[in-house]
Amino acid sequence: MVNSRNCAHCDAIVPDGHHFCGRCGGRFDEDGSATKNDTMFFGAMQAPGKAKLILIKGEGLEGLSYHLNATEHVAGRKQGAILFPEDDYLSGKHATFHYRDNLLYLKDEGSYNGTFLRLREPTELGDGDEIMVGEQLFRIEYLSVKTEYPMSEGTLMYISPPKDYKFRVVQVLEGRKAGKAFCSTNNDILIGREAADISFPEDRHMSRNHTRLVYQNGKVMCEDQNSKNGTFKRIKTEERLRHGDYVGFGSEVMRIEIN
Repeated sequence: MVNSRNCAHCDAIVPDGHHFCGRCGGRFDEDGSATKNDTMFFGAMQAPGKAKLILIKGEGLEGLSYHLNATEHVAGRKQGAILFPEDDYLSGKHATFHYRDNLLYLKDEGSYNGTFLRLREPTELGDGDEIMVGEQLFRIEYLSVKTEYPMSEGTLMYISPPKDYKFRVVQVLEGRKAGKAFCSTNNDILIGREAADISFPEDRHMSRNHTRLVYQNGKVMCEDQNSKNGTFKRIKTEERLRHGDYVGFGSEVMRIEIN
């Protein structure tokens, strides 16, 4: 009678004297102990990666995918495996996708133009935070307006009658120069293409009502208004990525798919 044992990999029955499992290919040593399954894929692109990036918009071929099978993957204009050499808005080494504890993270590498993550829910914005709405870039600035502005010799600076402004939205232009600044007496600002507090009728990537900024309980909250292209926030250090997230850097917008 032939003795048998169970495969340590798939629990199938493996007769004594057989050094490989007939179901999964798991190998056994001469003494019958299970060893690592050495079955290999033909090529790296066949391996089922943990996650991949799909290019949605940018300088590359739309629909192109990047498999994130290594520990980290650098994206940029000059360095890394995710290269966009024609994108002049990218830094040489712009951002890094990396795994930690089997979770995927995105880290900005001190890039000049920043790395952005699409908002999934209402999000608090700090002083100096930047958001991307359509093709427009904005900076949030908290305000502390005083009723008097003393100068030397007791003379007061004349200003427009102060309002209870808590924050303002500043458009960021080429060279990171400040463009138009927007405030609201009720500290509630709607950004969109039409019929909004801040309108950009020529920006076809912006929805009619795109993003709302409102001051609540001492902080500015940003809420996307179910826009077609979403609202993106510039990350400061690194952010954890989830399945279905969208990231933007330079002219590129990519979707995250995690197995």
